[in-house]
Amino acid sequence: MTHLPERDKSTKPVEVKTTRKLYGLDHLRALAIGFVFLFHYFILSNGQPEWLPELARFGWTGVDLFFVLSGFLIASQLFEDIKQRRKISLGGFFLKRFFRIIPPYLVTVGLYFCIPAFREKEALPPLWKFLTFTQNFDLDLKHYGTFSHAWSLCVEEHFYLLLPLILVIYQSVDRFNRSGWLLLALFFFGFGARLYSLNVMYAPYIGHENSWLYWYKYVYYPTYNRLDGLLIGVSVAGVYTFHSTLWHRVSKQGNVLLAAGVLLLILAYWMCEDQQTLVASVFGFPLLAISYGFVVAGAISPTSFMYNWKSTISASIATLSFAIYLTHKGIIKLTHGLLEGTNWDSNWVLFVCIMTSLLGAILLHVLVEKPFLKIRNSILNSIN
Repeated sequence: MTHLPERDKSTKPVEVKTTRKLYGLDHLRALAIGFVFLFHYFILSNGQPEWLPELARFGWTGVDLFFVLSGFLIASQLFEDIKQRRKISLGGFFLKRFFRIIPPYLVTVGLYFCIPAFREKEALPPLWKFLTFTQNFDLDLKHYGTFSHAWSLCVEEHFYLLLPLILVIYQSVDRFNRSGWLLLALFFFGFGARLYSLNVMYAPYIGHENSWLYWYKYVYYPTYNRLDGLLIGVSVAGVYTFHSTLWHRVSKQGNVLLAAGVLLLILAYWMCEDQQTLVASVFGFPLLAISYGFVVAGAISPTSFMYNWKSTISASIATLSFAIYLTHKGIIKLTHGLLEGTNWDSNWVLFVCIMTSLLGAILLHVLVEKPFLKIRNSILNSIN
């Protein structure tokens, strides 16, 4: 449980932590998008190549890794302001998030609505659900499953809205020493929310021909059921930022943290093999979050092999990860359409889809992401 410090009444300057590039997080971003890509490719290609299903089956947890990473990265930025006794700038925070996320997201939404061939399924949800980031509520995969993977972006947008607001409130009343209780309460709230969703909202559809659709609608997608990863990421950020003595002690075991995370992931894999069970639905998500929390903590520990492992490949994929996430399903669909009738080996088809997805992500990054990030930086520089 994270306890944030009370305000220092002395005039002693606050020590500023030296910042450096955390290469381990690049590896984890690359791993997360790789998991997600293979999982979706497995679905869109009907399990081809033959070796793919066993590798890709657990790929849906790549989203959970992204949640932990987002929780850590966003909370770390906000916590650093708090640690240095700076008032959190909501305007600056939301400006950064807007220019980082909204332009490439809206371009992708435009592709889906304007180019039918880009759609991996038949029909799209209403446009207003994409524009209001409410697509993850009451999502009907059977009839409106196109661009369904944007559900996780909805969860993250809700997090980006609520976390800084909560922290500003705590900052205004100077009660950070009690903020850990809120984290703990929200974490346990997730257990209750999923238990209610499973036993009350999903239960009437058990045995239904398409019961899995209702499990996704009521248990898997709603924001209130998917807070675990974000909260674990915030907790890691709290220890990393505010509890230097504890972090120094823990971070000496970086590779042990990574190994513990992997062992817990193996347990989570076994627990979540049948996702629609009570054990998987109620306890599987938090176990995944805790597992990836150990992995993230290990990756940012100076003693782990990930910490100083600088990889151009990982860094490049990490930079493109958001663009890949947005566009990969549509590009896979287009590529499969272009290769239809060629009788190519399924391994070659997968390779071509990887290449076209990377190319599409590069185009989105160069033509949309980078220009808008430059605009953002110009605005921030003019304000400062």
